[in-house]
Amino acid sequence: MTSPANPASSPPGRRGIRVRRLRLVGPERHYQVDFVDRETGNPNSLSVIAGAFSTGKSTVLEFIDYCLGAGDYPRHPEVIAKVLHAFVELELSGTPYVIERGLGDQSGHVFLRPGRLDDGAGPPVERRPIKPPGSPDSLSSLLLMHCGLEGVQLREAPTQASSGTDPLSFRDLMGLCFLPNERVASKSLLFETQHMKALKLRQVVDVVFDVHDDRAVDLGQRIKDLETRLARARVAYEAAQQIVEEQRLGGRMELEMARDRAAEELAVVAREQDAIDQRVAAAAGFAEAQRRRHQAAAEEARRADAMLRDRETQLRRMVPLRAQYAADVAKLTMLTEAHQLFDPLQIKVCPACLSALGRTIEVEDGACGLCHTPVADVTGTLTLGDVAPPAVPKQNGAINGTAAGPSGGNGALPDVDSSLSPFDVSTELRATKARLAELTRFVDDLDADVSRLRPRVEAARTAEQQAAAEVDHATTRAISPYLAERDALARRRQDATAAAQLAAAGLQMVSSLERRANDVLRLDTSVKALREELATAGQDRTDRAAIIRTISDRFTAILADWRYPKLSGARLNDELVPFVRDLRYTSASSGGRTLISLAWILAIFEVSWESGGSHPGFLFLDSPQKNLGQTGERDAEFADTVTIADFYKHLHTWLAGRGAGAQIIIVDNAPPAEVENDVVVRYSGRADQPPYGLIDDAIA
Repeated sequence: MTSPANPASSPPGRRGIRVRRLRLVGPERHYQVDFVDRETGNPNSLSVIAGAFSTGKSTVLEFIDYCLGAGDYPRHPEVIAKVLHAFVELELSGTPYVIERGLGDQSGHVFLRPGRLDDGAGPPVERRPIKPPGSPDSLSSLLLMHCGLEGVQLREAPTQASSGTDPLSFRDLMGLCFLPNERVASKSLLFETQHMKALKLRQVVDVVFDVHDDRAVDLGQRIKDLETRLARARVAYEAAQQIVEEQRLGGRMELEMARDRAAEELAVVAREQDAIDQRVAAAAGFAEAQRRRHQAAAEEARRADAMLRDRETQLRRMVPLRAQYAADVAKLTMLTEAHQLFDPLQIKVCPACLSALGRTIEVEDGACGLCHTPVADVTGTLTLGDVAPPAVPKQNGAINGTAAGPSGGNGALPDVDSSLSPFDVSTELRATKARLAELTRFVDDLDADVSRLRPRVEAARTAEQQAAAEVDHATTRAISPYLAERDALARRRQDATAAAQLAAAGLQMVSSLERRANDVLRLDTSVKALREELATAGQDRTDRAAIIRTISDRFTAILADWRYPKLSGARLNDELVPFVRDLRYTSASSGGRTLISLAWILAIFEVSWESGGSHPGFLFLDSPQKNLGQTGERDAEFADTVTIADFYKHLHTWLAGRGAGAQIIIVDNAPPAEVENDVVVRYSGRADQPPYGLIDDAIA
């Protein structure tokens, strides 16, 4: 079994934590930023994320921090719409690991697995909770273990011996690893507005430099806790080992050989299957003519069936329409005959006195026989449409002794428009009869087509069935000998697949057993190292005042490298509060606070790395040019005398010398040309110059 990655046994310069890659995965695609040297494959010592405003530069650092246990992730609209999971590939004491953390409801835990992002199926994934950070199974405990700080307790009231304690969280340590934009040039660099956080920050610095109070007591408590966890880990390992032995799976080498044999068998079966398919195709080639005839017969049957359906559909639609036209003809004919036989407008009574007339009123010599008015119609019989009735004075009561009728209330006939012509439907009748005749001819043609097509469809279907039977008869004898071979190959494929699955399951169990063995070995190594440290705790304890002086001197030297204007009285007091020109840093201008905050965190980082402290070994810096005239607000005093090139020159010099092996990642809008080779990605903020930003397809 391989030994676990442990800070005590890590190669020089590779202890702690290094960031290799960030990948954001969404429903459609993923977005990635690499911090790896393409030539060596190792993490870059200096990586710069450059580009325009609001393109996602700071989001990169925030997502890495989120995967390391931060409470929340960036909630920009494009992130919410495009990202579901965040992955970070790290090196933990030189060994690659991948941390996955979901967004939203899935953010209460992370999934951890050894290996790289692009590795295929590997060791089983380990689920680790974010809270509580002091849990032995938490993500915080794992990260602290690789910094040599697992099990450290921080006092709630450092000045009181009887104070309660809280376990150190990796989130407490991130205050020395991440300087976000809002903390750069802030007047709360040491979290002065957050009392408990400020207390913890000072204790974290002491822990990182191994100068905290009650160190021996703390070491004893850590040893006790680790021994308890070691005992539990051994019990879990022995139980898992017993299960693996009962399954009689064999060792890793045997399982890997079984998996490889199964993979080879599957490859052989696939090749033999291809060979059989080729032989079957060759043996059945002589039946190509029958297959073509069957295809032609099937196509003819489909065409005939489609034509028959079309004619039947039209016939079903036309028959009701023809019946409707026939009914219209009958109605019009009846209307014409009724008009000729029963003319309701012939005059039978006198319109004046309503007495019955003894004769039929006719046209006599071109005039009405009743009123002698000339009329144009000379047919001999008058109708109401031929002549207007005589005007009758309207008056109340009776006319000539006759009571008023219901039509007008005065016994007179209603007024009739003398322009009305005789009713004539002959034109409509002729048109309707013509349409009926056309429909009758079309329906007859459709009926004839249906009668003709039905036998054709039946014949086409019979021909298709005969052609299919010929193909089956021609190919059955040629293909049958290969069916047994195909069945045998199917059984071999099934057996090989089962063997591969069994080997994969066995390898997972063995990997889990090895992981538990590594946990036991790691805890045992940590306990031994802490016991050795406890034995020498009282002999070589570093003086806290000396550490503070060293950090203070480095702080002053960094500001001098950056040509801080009128530099004097620069130092850190016992509480790590920076002073410049003998004034607390909060009295400096905005540009001055930018340089002071950068120098403060770099001084702690550099001294810790050089002295072998417990710093994780990476540092995130956001917006180092803030208030220096390049971007944002301009501080005239510092814009004229301080160049950002001095800042990067200091980093290059230190990383190439005493800082070799450390990692710094910087977000900068406009880095100078001297660091162009250190830019890992540059976001343009323009749709015509990709990449637009971190979420490069969100350009609206």
